[in-house]
Amino acid sequence: MSSTYSGNIILSIFGQSHSLAIGMVLEGIPAGCEMDFDEIKAFMKRRAPGRNEFSTPRKEADEPEFLSGFKGNRTCGTPICAIIRNTNTRSGDYSDIQNIPRPGHADYTAFIKYGEAHDHAGGGHFSGRLTAPLCIAGAICIQLLRKEGIEVMARIASIGGISDRGELTENLGSKEFPVVDDAAGEKMRALIAECKAAGDSVGGKIECRVTGVPAGLGDPIFDGMENRIARIGFGIPAVKGIEFGAGFAVSEMKGSENNDPFTISDGKVVTLTNNCGGILGGITNGMPLTFTAAIKPTPSISMVQKSIDLTTMQEAGLQVKGRHDPCIVPRAVPCMEAAAAIAVYDALLGA
Repeated sequence: MSSTYSGNIILSIFGQSHSLAIGMVLEGIPAGCEMDFDEIKAFMKRRAPGRNEFSTPRKEADEPEFLSGFKGNRTCGTPICAIIRNTNTRSGDYSDIQNIPRPGHADYTAFIKYGEAHDHAGGGHFSGRLTAPLCIAGAICIQLLRKEGIEVMARIASIGGISDRGELTENLGSKEFPVVDDAAGEKMRALIAECKAAGDSVGGKIECRVTGVPAGLGDPIFDGMENRIARIGFGIPAVKGIEFGAGFAVSEMKGSENNDPFTISDGKVVTLTNNCGGILGGITNGMPLTFTAAIKPTPSISMVQKSIDLTTMQEAGLQVKGRHDPCIVPRAVPCMEAAAAIAVYDALLGA
């Protein structure tokens, strides 16, 4: 099982949804970096469960305990290890899925890969809960990037067929529902509530923007910035697609429409448009780095679904119990910021 991102920094994530704790080990962070632990806690609260009506009612503080890597509030050059204790598990809710896999979830493929040894409670190591340790690492990298003048921000771009309006130009981390246009956000909330009442779920998209990125980060062919971000981004279980800049829309453009013309502004090379999302040939060009991630609907829904019983090899109905998000997207916004921050900081260390 590969749960490690390896580059100029090495990030390992461990634990299961209902194990005693989940956590991460982050190696390669230089010694002497000052850290604001209150800021890390505030970032973690954005992802934490049980905060509002459109997230799972499972309540976890999600406050990281740092076991190593710091002397006071400064990094000491050794691997940073942090854990989050699981305090509100209800493993009995998952007794049915031990033999009857949830459609749309990793239950079946985990059974094929690991057999009866797989910890199915709460989804085990495949659970979205494992994005909490990712956010610890991301929160650290966000602070380190900010010291270099690099800012990471994201928003809910859409829920279902409802899109946010306006341009993402500032960090929305202080908003419970991070959209630019609050009126569009209210329509999204209403759709989530409608799906929840029906025992269903809904997906959406997240837009991420990284500003202040210098030109020259990333390496062809397999260590380009798209590669780094995608590798970490797809570690978020609900992500089904990532597109950079104009994304798939470029397939319908002509070269004259897609190409970003170069010009000079205040003595710097810039482009008049940013269809490339700030990346050319896997290397940043100095423009804002932008990408959008597609987030699938939560597969754990309370509607009766068609499945199979792995013990009898017969068709079976399944009504999922437990506590689940009717929409993953709002809590996944800081996770996507974390993925971007880790990838960009990793590239910055190798510049």
